[in-house]
Amino acid sequence: MSVLFVSGIDTDIGKTYATGMIAKALMEQGVNVITQKLVQTGVARDLISGKMGIADDIITHRQLMGIPLQPCDIDSTTCPYRYEKPASPHLSAALASEILNTDVITSATKNLQADYKVVLLEGAGGLLVPITEQLLTLDYIAKQGYPVILVTSGRLGSINHTLLSLEAIKSRGLDVHSVIYNHIHDNAAQTDTEIAASTIKFLQNYLAEHHPTAHWLALPVQEDNGFSNTDFILPQNFV
Repeated sequence: MSVLFVSGIDTDIGKTYATGMIAKALMEQGVNVITQKLVQTGVARDLISGKMGIADDIITHRQLMGIPLQPCDIDSTTCPYRYEKPASPHLSAALASEILNTDVITSATKNLQADYKVVLLEGAGGLLVPITEQLLTLDYIAKQGYPVILVTSGRLGSINHTLLSLEAIKSRGLDVHSVIYNHIHDNAAQTDTEIAASTIKFLQNYLAEHHPTAHWLALPVQEDNGFSNTDFILPQNFV
């Protein structure tokens, strides 16, 4: 069954929102889908048991999907590695005196594939964030051969960051499955309406020329509560 890797042009671009909304839309199409988190940092530890909590992004995915936490969430299959320090995974793991073994992540993904048609694997930060001292996120994804869903926005600098990300994906022989425009920065100080409109047009044209099989999608505007009242509909051939 298929695995799609969800990344973004930078941190705080809305990967979690995008992943949850895609999962919800697939569910509404009748697709048996689950989400997974590559690694989560900034996770609180239970003060009584001392155990790491469930990954925050997994909790958000389930809320967006409108379903409770699943058994594969409770047993940490959907996010085997969770760390307290909100930093790059290679640093968070080192500060926890742990070694992140990517074989554990791969095994977890395969276990999920046995039960679900689609696994949406959300990354941590951007494409070139180091998972370990020796391994970048995108190099791990290249080893697995997962198609990439890239989340972008209209703030100043997004064109540059998006094209650099697309070049990095292409250089590793990976497929660009989709580019998803997120309105997350529409009201930010660094977002100008003319720049945002131009960014959308430029990226759509660039994608049509250089990645003609990739989907271009726009997420519904995220409300203050983190949700949206607008349905997010995927094309039938999305998976």
